[in-house]
Amino acid sequence: MVAREIGSDPIFRMKLRIVALGHRMPAWIAAGFDDYAKRMPREFAIELVELKPEARDRGRTIAQILAAEATRLRAACTAHRMVALDERGEQWTTRDLAARVERGRHDGVDPAFVIGSADGLDPAVKRDAAVQVSLSPLTLPHGLARVLLAEQLYRAVSMNAGHPYHRD
Repeated sequence: MVAREIGSDPIFRMKLRIVALGHRMPAWIAAGFDDYAKRMPREFAIELVELKPEARDRGRTIAQILAAEATRLRAACTAHRMVALDERGEQWTTRDLAARVERGRHDGVDPAFVIGSADGLDPAVKRDAAVQVSLSPLTLPHGLARVLLAEQLYRAVSMNAGHPYHRD
């Protein structure tokens, strides 16, 4: 975290990390994610960490595969507050996300949003996470979840900066 002074109010830089297990995504996924990442103000860096999922063809159980993925997910979240994305997680509104981002920013805590593989996340990752959040009760393709999360982070940061929100 890096702070700079503007007047008497310290402004903290925040690193928003998205850690995603998945194979190569279509070009439109990368383009959508990149579009929102480029829109973010300088005080907020949004970073995508892509991890290759474990092979599903080596005779291991799903539990063994998820446990191996969990080790790499935890390593990618070092020095960040882990937020596990799970369909059974808390249902946040955009305002909830904006409030959490702002609180984390002022507390100097950088979040890492974790998107699991096709089989989800290891139960230990969900337990270790600061919170479990659902992006939607709908089943979303993992690539689309990346774009949706990047858009919502951009919207949350914009709201916190005082930009009009269409619901006001």
